Amino acid sequence: MAELATIARPYAEALFKASAGNAAATAGWLEPLAAVAGDAQLQEFASNPKVSSDQVFDLIAGAVPGGLPAAGQNFLRTVIENDRLAALPEAAAQFRVLLNASSGAADAVVYSAFPIDAGALADVSAALEKRFGRKLTTRVEVDPSLIGGIRAVVGDEVLDTSVKARLEQMKAALTA
Repeated sequence: MAELATIARPYAEALFKASAGNAAATAGWLEPLAAVAGDAQLQEFASNPKVSSDQVFDLIAGAVPGGLPAAGQNFLRTVIENDRLAALPEAAAQFRVLLNASSGAADAVVYSAFPIDAGALADVSAALEKRFGRKLTTRVEVDPSLIGGIRAVVGDEVLDTSVKARLEQMKAALTA
């Protein structure tokens, strides 16, 4: 994956510089575009030598919810023409990191054993923002193996208050 990250970095940086005043709007169309472009069947279709770049462009642009603005169409054409479609999801992730760094925010993934409703998520987000000292964009992923509680990942920091983690701590203390 390091190679893919290396390929994607210049695209993410160039797009970030080009969208200087409007980076949040760019993220609005880039994330759905990356989700569509990351589909395995679409990647297989795009790699077929019998398929033209215009056919790939039309398929992807038509599949993006809400359509693509002119800048998005130009970006997509550039990625397809340079045969870098596989790097598009990674470029979107790196763009998101650049956007977060410029605004002093970060992405947070909250793993929970059960779905979290919007009210509880707002409370968790507020507590995590206070704990990590920055604005967070929070999303939830359900992980039944946690048994209960949550595990929050912000960048390379982890806050694990799950039942599974506490049981592991107790096991380590008892076997030591």
